[in-house]
Amino acid sequence: MKRRILLVDDEVAVLLTLKAVLEINGFDVDTAASAREGKSKLRTREYHMVITDLRMESDEAGIEVIASARSASYHPAVALLTAFPVAEEDWQTMGADKMLVKPMHTRVLLQQIEKLLASHEAKLSIWSTSAPTAATAAGKIGEVRAAAKTAGRKAPAKRVVRKPVGKKAVRAGVKRAAKKK
Repeated sequence: MKRRILLVDDEVAVLLTLKAVLEINGFDVDTAASAREGKSKLRTREYHMVITDLRMESDEAGIEVIASARSASYHPAVALLTAFPVAEEDWQTMGADKMLVKPMHTRVLLQQIEKLLASHEAKLSIWSTSAPTAATAAGKIGEVRAAAKTAGRKAPAKRVVRKPVGKKAVRAGVKRAAKKK
């Protein structure tokens, strides 16, 4: 399955060049020449990654595209493409996973995109595997409370089941679930 990328940039030369490079390297690429067009495409099609320029029709245009990508139910990886680098905490606050500074060598760009896609896919798989564990734990708590009520005893306090934050938390949750079985 080809990975689908949405490129959003108001410079046609950048769009066409990046599109050609990515398609030659096996990606399915859609382009948008404005934030408005990019946000529209995010609503009508699913993407594995969104790469957006920061400054287009306004200084905030790229931030709007990032916000739209972050609100998409399919959770694409998001890279900020800019000729005007910003501090790491700033682009992370905007919601981007990575900042790509243009111009850059094709090889470097492809390496960064592959690395970001791999880390993003790993993060998504961790969250998807942790969801059944949380649901199972919530179901068990419900069963214990129902049994306690029918026995006439006070139900135990509700435990808060939180989504794991990192790999260690996921491993710990899986170990706890395995011990309970």
